[in-house]
Amino acid sequence: MKYFLFGLTLICLLSMKPLKKKRIVFFGDSITEAGVKKGGYIDLIQSSLNEKGMAENYALFGAGIGGNKVYDLYLRLEDDVLSKKPDVVFIYVGINDVWHKTSGTGTDLDKYEKFYNALITKIEAAGAKVVVCTPTVIGELKNDENAQDKDLNAYADVVRKIATARNCKLVDLRKDFTDYIDKNNPQNLEQDILTTDRVHLNQKGNQVVADAMLEKI
Repeated sequence: MKYFLFGLTLICLLSMKPLKKKRIVFFGDSITEAGVKKGGYIDLIQSSLNEKGMAENYALFGAGIGGNKVYDLYLRLEDDVLSKKPDVVFIYVGINDVWHKTSGTGTDLDKYEKFYNALITKIEAAGAKVVVCTPTVIGELKNDENAQDKDLNAYADVVRKIATARNCKLVDLRKDFTDYIDKNNPQNLEQDILTTDRVHLNQKGNQVVADAMLEKI
């Protein structure tokens, strides 16, 4: 009898052990930097987890810095991401790599792919899983009429290829955004559908990103 009671007590104590939170880092540029603010996509994800009664299961961290490109992420990976001992890392980068080509400081496609793969290798070596995200938009005109759509499509294709080759989960934000814009931009406006300035997200843009990422969480 005493062994039964001891076993029952042990089970009860184990059941009271605090649940280890899954640590999720969102790694990116100014869009992610703003994502932690009220109404940003990370804030919206947290709010959704709160509403579902799942907040105690997750710890969310934003690691975004404005102007960053893929090699900037690589240089600060240890300090800003791996130091947080993440279980999952969302990589959301590519807009500046394309956008800044107009000023000669963008990232060539082959270098983008190499640095992106290097990020994944180091993150996985630290024991975390990686979710990759395609870059969204630089302008919201439909039918690939924005000046840098061709490049954005190519960089998005690289991310899709990496997701397949490395068996990473994919959040195809490029497709989500262009599909939404096709359906909800009858006047073919250059901004104000999902962005405030052709790039940075408005309320609806943040919600689209949050909804897409929540499916992977």
